[in-house]
Amino acid sequence: MDRRRFLKTGAVGAIAAPLATPAIAQDKRQWKMVTAWPKNLPGPGVAAQMLADRITTLSGGRIEVKLFAAGELVPGRGVFDAVSEGTAELYHAVPAYWGSKSKGILLFGSQPFGLRADEQVGWLYHGGGQALYDEMYGRFGIKPFLCGNSGPQWAGWFRNEITSVDDLKGMKFRTTGLASEMASKLGMAAEALSGPAMFQALQTGALDAGEFIGPWTDSALGYHQVAKYYYWPGVGEPSSAEECGINADLYNGLPDDLKQVVSNACESLYNPVWTEYTTKHAISLKNLVDEEGVQVRRLPDSVIEAMGTAAAEVIDELRQDDDKLVQQITESFVSYRDSVGSYMTYADNGQMNARAQVLGY
Repeated sequence: MDRRRFLKTGAVGAIAAPLATPAIAQDKRQWKMVTAWPKNLPGPGVAAQMLADRITTLSGGRIEVKLFAAGELVPGRGVFDAVSEGTAELYHAVPAYWGSKSKGILLFGSQPFGLRADEQVGWLYHGGGQALYDEMYGRFGIKPFLCGNSGPQWAGWFRNEITSVDDLKGMKFRTTGLASEMASKLGMAAEALSGPAMFQALQTGALDAGEFIGPWTDSALGYHQVAKYYYWPGVGEPSSAEECGINADLYNGLPDDLKQVVSNACESLYNPVWTEYTTKHAISLKNLVDEEGVQVRRLPDSVIEAMGTAAAEVIDELRQDDDKLVQQITESFVSYRDSVGSYMTYADNGQMNARAQVLGY
């Protein structure tokens, strides 16, 4: 995959003027979707286009969604504000980018040593998470839906090998969300760069290491060209949920059938997006190792344990946050994680360990 095709849309675009009432002609609406990704970037860029197309199709054309990649209308990190303020009708991004709004938001996307993709959506549907998700985003005039997941992410691309926790101290490292706070507690200098910017920073030495998503997306962005050590497990993000945020006033003004269309479009994409990541990550990893000479390494146990200690401190701080809603979100997350996690010892974890014992994978 030629990474250069994804860099052309990475420039910061001018922010458009706030919208007037969206065009409605003969019960037809034209919506702008702004995204945090280069257009058609394998993984999130592809998923964003799938969502735009699905809303258009399921609505029978009554909602026509046109996608604008990062920088075409607003910068990638500006999509939340664009939808909140009415500049665009909806966005596709990840909750990990909105920690400056509230740290409680970060739990809805990914958490160090937290929920897997199936557990994440289980918390929202069956553990009270969606009501808290709605309440938090409602503060900003946004109605949120999960609409995909990357599955387990990787620890990242490193220019040098990691042998101990001491190797992390002072390291300039690209990551986002709560993983950034975990990294900071280990003495790392965490930087939240875009995917294309991470490549450039690794190339010039402005970064020592960084994580983005996983083999499928990472190979398209060319990280293997500038850092050969690819570390696992990605304990900073055991999964990373993708979300669709819709202007709340606009969503609330829809007739009930179109509300259901939008909801179904988002929810019905969660598994297809997640399983596409899993399938193509596996293929891409083999290519990276066999054809590009990437060296796959496991983080040392001592590093994983130190990360676990730091992650526990991050969660404890959220439990003591001044914002009562952040406390509620954290307690709900911890309760669901501990309940389902204890069951997974016998269920999925047990099955996977048994398969590895017999088949080696």
